[in-house]
Amino acid sequence: MKIRLCEGIWIWLGLVAAFGVGCRVQAQGRGPKFVVDPSWPKPLPEKWVNGQVSGVCVDAQDNVFIVNRNDMTDKEAEIAQQAPPYIEFDPDGNVVNAFGDWNVVPNITHGCIIDNENNFWTAGNGDGIIQKYSHDGKLLMQIGKRGVVDTSDGTLTGRALNSSHTQFFMPSDIAIDPVDADIYVADGYGNSRIAVFDRSGKFLRQIFRGLERAAERADILPVNENTRIVAQRMSLRFADGIDVGDFSSHFLRESRSNVPTKSPTSFL
Repeated sequence: MKIRLCEGIWIWLGLVAAFGVGCRVQAQGRGPKFVVDPSWPKPLPEKWVNGQVSGVCVDAQDNVFIVNRNDMTDKEAEIAQQAPPYIEFDPDGNVVNAFGDWNVVPNITHGCIIDNENNFWTAGNGDGIIQKYSHDGKLLMQIGKRGVVDTSDGTLTGRALNSSHTQFFMPSDIAIDPVDADIYVADGYGNSRIAVFDRSGKFLRQIFRGLERAAERADILPVNENTRIVAQRMSLRFADGIDVGDFSSHFLRESRSNVPTKSPTSFL
């Protein structure tokens, strides 16, 4: 594959910060170099035009999925048609599948991950739901009701509640525990928590509820039977960091970088 997307890099960097693993920065020019391949991907079929690409994820076969937004311009609509919400490319850049119904997918589609069973997960930072699809695009699970969010009045302009067991407020990222398949949702563009569900979608608990900083991103790494590392990215005024908790999500320790980061627009 011409462009390698290394999902583990961010977690590894976080572990370096969390546990004090020393490393020497390589001299400039010795690290990996990435060059744009203008021939990838191949032209989209059927006069498709994609909107903003708000997420990219890669499966075990190096197929690349993109999350597309429904925001083509009026001029584009005169000569083309809106591409489907989710498009899958093979390593050579050919479209091999596309799926999703604009009347069903989350409003303002955002982010994606592929779990250990090759399922596709996505969220919407203009909505209160997350969705799970089979690899070929069949909707398998939805947590939350489309168009309703976890606020005082159920709308995007309401006051964040940080409390619902069934709804989110502009969720931004999802991580699946590779050990027990629990679902971790970074409910952080509107709320400020990480909500945890079992593999069937039953609410279990929530972490870091109501902190001033918003958890906009989450990656999960099991350390042992009882401990998970929750790596989360904060909003503009806060830095990236690692929060370590036990299996019941009791906070154990944290590590922060001193460099504030911008809010992410897509996920690892």
